[in-house]
Amino acid sequence: MTIFEVLNFNRELLEKLRRVGVRLEDAAYINLFVEFNNMIDSGDKVSYAVVVLAERYNISERKVYSLIRHFRTDCSSGAV
Repeated sequence: MTIFEVLNFNRELLEKLRRVGVRLEDAAYINLFVEFNNMIDSGDKVSYAVVVLAERYNISERKVYSLIRHFRTDCSSGAV
């Protein structure tokens, strides 16, 4: 299967995801967000969790904060 075939087959879903603000690269950070929530739920401070995750995922602290804010954003009603 080619990239075109995958995109063509999933274009409706991909378009709905794009309309509500989902970026394809978001999938790479799903585990980071799950780990962040687990750390916060277990009593860790946000700043500590950000430092740990930035080091673990080899990204900047600013990127971690940006991802957290992005994943917490409500989806618009464009996909409904």
